[in-house]
Amino acid sequence: MAGGASELLQLVNDVVGAGKSAGGGGGGAFRKDCTDLVRRIALLTHLFEEIRNFKGLEFPPLDASTSSSCSTQPWVSDLVTALQAAKRLVLVATSFNSNCDAPVLADEASKRISFHFQCATWKLERALGEIPYDQFEISEEVEEQVALVRAQLRRAIERYGTLNTRKMSFYGLPQSLVESGKWVHVIENNSSSKMTDSLPKSFSADDLVHKSQRMSNSCVAEAPSLCSTNETHVDGEEDMNKKPDATVIPDFICPISLELMRDPVIVATGQTYERSYIQRWIDCGNTTCPKTQQKLQNLTLTPNYVLRSLVAQWCIDNNIEQPTGLTNGKLKKSDGSFRDISGDIATIRALVSKLAGRSIEERRAAAAEIRSLSKRSTDNRILIAEAGAIPVLVNLLTVEDGLTQENAVTSILNLSIYENNKGLIMLAGAVPSIVQVLRAGSMEARENAAATIFSLSLADENKIIIGASGAISALVELLQNGSTRGKKDAATALFNLCIYQGNKGRAIRAGIITALLKMLTDSSNCMVDEALTIMSVLANHQEAKVTIVKAGTIPVLIDLLRTGLPRNKENASAILLALCKRETENLACLSRLGAVIPLTELTKSGTERAKRKSSSLLEHLRKLQQL
Repeated sequence: MAGGASELLQLVNDVVGAGKSAGGGGGGAFRKDCTDLVRRIALLTHLFEEIRNFKGLEFPPLDASTSSSCSTQPWVSDLVTALQAAKRLVLVATSFNSNCDAPVLADEASKRISFHFQCATWKLERALGEIPYDQFEISEEVEEQVALVRAQLRRAIERYGTLNTRKMSFYGLPQSLVESGKWVHVIENNSSSKMTDSLPKSFSADDLVHKSQRMSNSCVAEAPSLCSTNETHVDGEEDMNKKPDATVIPDFICPISLELMRDPVIVATGQTYERSYIQRWIDCGNTTCPKTQQKLQNLTLTPNYVLRSLVAQWCIDNNIEQPTGLTNGKLKKSDGSFRDISGDIATIRALVSKLAGRSIEERRAAAAEIRSLSKRSTDNRILIAEAGAIPVLVNLLTVEDGLTQENAVTSILNLSIYENNKGLIMLAGAVPSIVQVLRAGSMEARENAAATIFSLSLADENKIIIGASGAISALVELLQNGSTRGKKDAATALFNLCIYQGNKGRAIRAGIITALLKMLTDSSNCMVDEALTIMSVLANHQEAKVTIVKAGTIPVLIDLLRTGLPRNKENASAILLALCKRETENLACLSRLGAVIPLTELTKSGTERAKRKSSSLLEHLRKLQQL
């Protein structure tokens, strides 16, 4: 192992050395880009050191023909290629300043270097994702460090993607190249002039596509994508007179209206449309998807909250007015005309005034009406927030009247569905009051308080605030003693909060493992999937490992390997692998309890992830027997 890993370490040192000129005043316009890329690559030193020191696997030393020498370890070849590309790019970028005296040439060179930064960043992030970490017994600290580097690289890809979307269409890349990621290699191997010469002179709109490379900062490894977006087709000929800094709208355009979506929904084929337009399409008697022409198996419209969040963030980043459709008291309809909603605004403002009144009956009735209105549509959620209802509703969370409190927390839940309102709710200091309802409200109020916590925690920065508020212990208590719906709401919120590393210890100390084990052994089996999903997130935390093992969870997990559903077997194997990494005693326990047979079966018939996890566990058990 030492030979190849040592050369990877040398490549890292070479990149760091190449970047010193950027830190010393060189690099011009790309000084920050170089510094960021070099810093992220430098953080990989500990990873390659652990791989070098691991004795269990071998791969050949790297040479000039890297691809051939590493044919049995393609991830090594990809890493070498990515690091070499980064080294070349840093050397070029740090020397680029004012070498091009002609402004037009300098601008073109600058755009080309910017695009190559996107290529190099994408390749490095992808290569890091291919490393078989389980095989090398990488420590938790280093895995977390690599996860941080990958998250930073994904954010950089997103930023470069926004800057370079026009460049993608300028190159005229076919859809198959863009979707497969092969555009990186095409661009790497061709200058822009060669690229335009090597492709056909013109393409139809169906042949060209540019896609935003967008990833959630709180993605969980191997989790399915939550965001369904549409392809944005462009004309084959790019307007070369167009300003280079013109704002480019990513995949946020409704295929029907060709306008920025404000309430995107997903239909049965997986395509996303603006709600009002696709609803009008369905209301006209159509039962096919407008884009794919496939028959819709059902007419359900599922809100695309992730895409809505991306649209809102994109508008903020580009200083563009949010697509509320509200202008001078008029709301834009699906046919492009405007509806006068000044009467609705007046009604809502009157309700907000009653919310702040002294009469208990008036406040209760107004809260019930706000709850009803906020449930109906995005437009109402916008208008209610703009009328200043959120701070008033937060104040009502602490009133003694139970029905008013219940309507207030449910109204806040409904309002939080609209992404812009999340920030307003947090600014109003709602979290402590929501936690109070979560602890002492009626059962329905507690359920909706848990759902509100989940909704607010979808924003990464809110996970920290909510975690420090005492919400986790209140959610664990609801998980143990709530209604079925309450338990599910609590489980969803806890899963989302525990994605943040700092909240895992809080959950352990709040007694979450006891609650999860009870769910795993419950004869009704109604929440096994939720329990395993949360435990899989916690299992890499050292305090959680100790607590899980002490609670006697390993036999339960082995039993699930034999009798569980495919998804449950997958999570059970992942948890067991996390518990047994560098833990000989836990591995021996697995062997004694007869885990080899179900693990072997899982390598043959499990999901792809289950096959990987079970194979890795069996390899650990084999090594244990050789000691």
